[in-house]
Amino acid sequence: MDDGHGRVKLPKLGWVRYRKSRSVSGAPKQLTISRQGGHWFVSIQTEQEVAAPIHPANSAVGLDVGVAKFVALSIGDTFAPVSSFRKYEKKLAREQRKLARKVKYSQNWRKQKARIAKLHEKIARIRNDFLHKTSTTISKTHAMIVLEDLSVRSMSRSARGTVNDPGRNVRAKAGLNKSILDQGWAEFRRQLEYKQAWRGGIVVAVDPRNTSRTCPCCGHVSAENRKTQAVFRCVRCDHAADADVNAAHNILAAGHAVIACGERVQSGPSMKQEPSVSEVA
Repeated sequence: MDDGHGRVKLPKLGWVRYRKSRSVSGAPKQLTISRQGGHWFVSIQTEQEVAAPIHPANSAVGLDVGVAKFVALSIGDTFAPVSSFRKYEKKLAREQRKLARKVKYSQNWRKQKARIAKLHEKIARIRNDFLHKTSTTISKTHAMIVLEDLSVRSMSRSARGTVNDPGRNVRAKAGLNKSILDQGWAEFRRQLEYKQAWRGGIVVAVDPRNTSRTCPCCGHVSAENRKTQAVFRCVRCDHAADADVNAAHNILAAGHAVIACGERVQSGPSMKQEPSVSEVA
């Protein structure tokens, strides 16, 4: 590897120039060459000794992820979703219909398949760029980040059912599943975890049950506290707040309990049901 001239030596190919996105620090140990959407990338793994990081901030924040709002913070900030797949969904469907009309494995079929792959790559790049910018913003300003330990696979499971036991509201559930998967919650959590490790912060995952149904003032837990998607209003003490920000407050409180007790915290008295759609939207 020749970092000064921006080139790497590959087996059977010799020296190959590349465009550096960042300076290479440390001793190179491994190179990985990959191809995505017609572009080639080189990933350089290095080894170096670094001091234990200390996060510049000392604040803690709770995060409530959803579909209407991508994430709401307990301090009141919210981030709108980018929904890159939804944005290009109709165009993608048109291009796929064009592919279906072409002779399979013909030159035009291969060209059309490459166009679809390029569009998929664009959708993924938009989503990944948004996730990186959002996670970096949050990670830089908060030493402790608390979020829900969501099972995206269970939440996005099909409601179609079986022939003997057909599901209900299948089309609406399919649309919700598509919106959930379009957000990239698992990748967002992964980015927060390694960025906090870089900066010396921590990420705490808490049980998601009843975080959107609990009143932070009186502790009353009821589905009636959140009759609408946007507004939380406690039926006992009449406390009102933005529903997502209120859930983020409860998530932060559960995170403090996890740190204090050293164990996983469960919110609310009933622990047998799965998280409802309203709790994550």
